[in-house]
Amino acid sequence: MSAPIEITNLTKRYGAVTVLSDISLSIDAGEFVVFLGPSGCGKSTLLRMIAGLEAVDGGEIHLGGARIDALPPGQRGVAMVFQSYALYPHMTVAQNMSFGLENIGTGKADIERRVTETAKVLEIDHLLDRKPAKLSGGQRQRVAIGRAITKEPKAFLFDEPLSNLDAALRGRTRLELAQLHRRLGATMIFVTHDQVEAMTLADRIVILNNQGIEQVGTPMDIYHRPVSKFVAGFVGSPAMSFLPIAAVTSSTGGTVVSVDAVGDIDTNVVVPEYFKPQGAEIGIRAEDAHVIRDGSNGLRLSVDVVERLGERTLIYGTLDNGSEIVVEDDGRSDVTTGTTICVSIDAASIHIFDADGQAYPHKEPV
Repeated sequence: MSAPIEITNLTKRYGAVTVLSDISLSIDAGEFVVFLGPSGCGKSTLLRMIAGLEAVDGGEIHLGGARIDALPPGQRGVAMVFQSYALYPHMTVAQNMSFGLENIGTGKADIERRVTETAKVLEIDHLLDRKPAKLSGGQRQRVAIGRAITKEPKAFLFDEPLSNLDAALRGRTRLELAQLHRRLGATMIFVTHDQVEAMTLADRIVILNNQGIEQVGTPMDIYHRPVSKFVAGFVGSPAMSFLPIAAVTSSTGGTVVSVDAVGDIDTNVVVPEYFKPQGAEIGIRAEDAHVIRDGSNGLRLSVDVVERLGERTLIYGTLDNGSEIVVEDDGRSDVTTGTTICVSIDAASIHIFDADGQAYPHKEPV
């Protein structure tokens, strides 16, 4: 049974240091929400406050309409999966999955049913008699997830559960989690600093920064319509490139920005009349900058590094004005380090940020 979560004006302090300030967030029943942000932004702290493992210094948390922030962890109706698995080494898989249910007096037949059904869902039913030492990292993580599922909680909380796995296993387990969410239809909150995990798993992503929420949106909203320079630079690999604006003028399509060594670019971004170019920047994603091979005019780019990733090539270079940008080329790119190439920029995809890092919206097509 899934339930909505309502967080209102939540605050957390450690002594004189405020970690989270006035956080408010609504999560729908059955939604998969990812808390994403850099180390130290408070994402795990926020998750632990929902779980009852950290005290609340201000605000309220409601689950399924009932206030839970004053309840002990075991009475909140949530189940948490930790980064470290936290399995009992002397117990078998079945015992690890049933231990919490035994502690709250669940009937033996009900426990057996839950463990058996969960083990089948996670494809670990052949491991029920093994102890954690005999399991791989991925199998241990499945057991930890299974232990949470058997509690039949109203919400699942995941605290960077894939960070101890190698790259290949992380990829597989990530897909398994997405499939598990579809099967269970459960409310899930997942904490990570890995944007690939966030983009793959989330119905919505919550970007945390500087004690608060920077942006909430679907993965594609976050990627294509960042509300700030911080979000634009944090989400996306490689990070967005930024170039300083020298001047701006209005156009019928949006705004013409002048950039040294680049020239005038007619964007479809709308900025207010009071917008000042001082300290403002444009943002360019690598896929919106292209290598020109037909001899036409373009921007001169001195190639510093070529990163070959198989399906695509990333070219890191320096423009004549000293600004650094990243350009994407196909996997069979013939560009080499130390050369000078010509590139073009897709004006329709350019972002504009003011001196405070605020983004301005693209003009919607008619």
